[in-house]
This record gives sequence, structure tokens and C-alpha cells, in this order.
Amino acid sequence: MAEIVLIRHGQTEWSAAGRHTSYTDLDLTPDGEEQARLVGERLRGRGFAAVISSPRKRALRTAGLAGLTVTATSDDLTEWNYGEYEGVTSATIRETRPSWSLWTDGCPGGESPRQVGARLDRVLEEARGWLDRGDVALVAHGHSLRVAGARWIGLPPGGGGLLRLDTATLSTLGFEHGTPVIGTWNAA
Repeated sequence: MAEIVLIRHGQTEWSAAGRHTSYTDLDLTPDGEEQARLVGERLRGRGFAAVISSPRKRALRTAGLAGLTVTATSDDLTEWNYGEYEGVTSATIRETRPSWSLWTDGCPGGESPRQVGARLDRVLEEARGWLDRGDVALVAHGHSLRVAGARWIGLPPGGGGLLRLDTATLSTLGFEHGTPVIGTWNAA
């Protein structure tokens, strides 16, 4: 049975520094470009019925360097909108809000977990529509793909906080006896 392959973009300057990056449209670092090429090597020989990417250039560049032909972009695959926390690290946020958690609190001026979950539910529904024709690749961002993984297996959006996802990793979502499961996660 076909599966959904989640591909997190390669490293950017901000991802390397732990800075929250949603709408800021950064390029990959040279290391990030190499990571993306290695993703392509791991995907060599695998075909996709659809490759859906976030419209951010770090995701599109990762797809291109991995040798994937993007068939569609989706704003629903963009990263969590961090609002006032754009470009800020979690450690800095916790200096003034010690108990803050993205997974329960969301971001002031940005999105709540519920809002991000609704977007990723739409993406997963679209991807499911392609699975009768083959595998589907989703190229996007760390927090949004973590929410996708959580939603796939029936967890609330905040369940993504339990799923670590490094740059330029592959994860697979599939089925076991008709039940949605995570096949692999955070594979380098």
C-alpha cells in the first residue's frame, strides 16, 4: 500500500540557531544544501504520484536538490506562524514566559495548535486522495510536519511535541490493517 513521505527541509541559518522560522523566507545553508542532496540519494529510485511542497524557498530548494519534481505547493504546508516569536529562540521566550509551550499555548499574533492542526488535516486529506495512484511526498517544515505526524495517528496537534524532527530527515506515514500508523520517523 502507498505511503506518505514527509521530508523536512535542509538546514537554514535560523534552524541551526534554534530560531523560530515561519514566514521569514530563508535560503538553505551550504550544509543544508548538502543535506538536501543526501535526501535525494535516500529517495533514489522511488517514484511519487504527487510531490506537494510548502511554498517557502527552503522547502522548494530542498525538493529540487533532492531531485523531486514538485507537482503542487500548498500554503497549508507552511510552518507554524510564530507571530511575535518569529526569529526568537524558545530559551529567549522562556525568559519572560517560563512555562510557555508552543504545543499548548501557540504564539501571540500567530497560530494556535488548533489552527495548525486544521491546516495539516487538509494537507493529509489531499495526500490521501493520491494514495491510490502511489506514494506522496510532502516537503515542509519541522513543526508543521510534526503536527502532520500526530494528526495522522489520531493525536491532537499538540501531540507533535512528542515527535522530534531534525532537518533533512525522512518520515513515512502509512497503514497497518487499515489503521493509520507512523512507519518510520526522523530517519537520516
